[in-house]
Amino acid sequence: MPITKAVIAAAGRGTRFLPVVKSYPKELVPILSKPNIQYLIEEAIGAGITEIAIIIRIGETRIQNYFSPDPELEKYLTTNNKLQYLDSLKKIQESAKLIFIEQPANLPYGTGSPLLAAKSFVGSDPFVYMYGDDLTIEPKAGQFLSKMINTFDQYQPDEIIAVKDVGREEIARYGSAQYIDDQKYPHRLSAMLEKLPADQAPSTFAQGGRFIVTQKIFPLLETQELSKDNELWFSDASNTLAKNGVVLTQAFEGEEDWMTTGDPLRWLKANIILALQNPDYQSDLAKYLKTIL
Repeated sequence: MPITKAVIAAAGRGTRFLPVVKSYPKELVPILSKPNIQYLIEEAIGAGITEIAIIIRIGETRIQNYFSPDPELEKYLTTNNKLQYLDSLKKIQESAKLIFIEQPANLPYGTGSPLLAAKSFVGSDPFVYMYGDDLTIEPKAGQFLSKMINTFDQYQPDEIIAVKDVGREEIARYGSAQYIDDQKYPHRLSAMLEKLPADQAPSTFAQGGRFIVTQKIFPLLETQELSKDNELWFSDASNTLAKNGVVLTQAFEGEEDWMTTGDPLRWLKANIILALQNPDYQSDLAKYLKTIL
């Protein structure tokens, strides 16, 4: 059965981007000329996803407004021969159905709650789960996610987690993948161990914000104890699933890369990397960087 649904977590407060996110959600903070969340939606569409649920805070309307048609703006742009500036949004509107789901107030904070909010949307089918402040950098949108889906189709595991080899210097900032030696299932995970010192981390592979998820995750999330900070973490449910089922990883390789954009410094780095890959900006930016470095 093809995977055609995706869930994007976009209900966080983005406190590391205050004060700017006081007036609009962090998912609309731009990377070059598009907001962060638009890259995720284009990635999902590139991998064949046709229905996308965006999990938002109660009362949040600005993300939905951004992706909705604006007849007055379109009229103005048509008059001034600039309608092409909306081409990327029109392609999204033509390619996928976007559904906006408010995360209920009774759900705790944490990366597990958006999944519970989306339970009715995904139904009985496996689906893609995406963290809203993680960015995939790749030659063609959806290239890496398509590989994850192909791996799922081949092995039919209970979950697949994207990982990236971040090296010993960086791994202490992330959870590190611990693997099981299994001849039947390549890259089978036993657990993601959170933020261990580099010399204690079982590997240098960190979780990369993209997942293929099955229905087996929901009973775990619904019965899982909250963390000491009263938060519901998806990674805890994944670790439980790995103990009793099959959880695989898929690594970013070659030209594919992953970055978190959840804080200003890494958001800035993402802007620079994408600009240096964009023919419209790369030459001028490269020259400028040489003058200041």
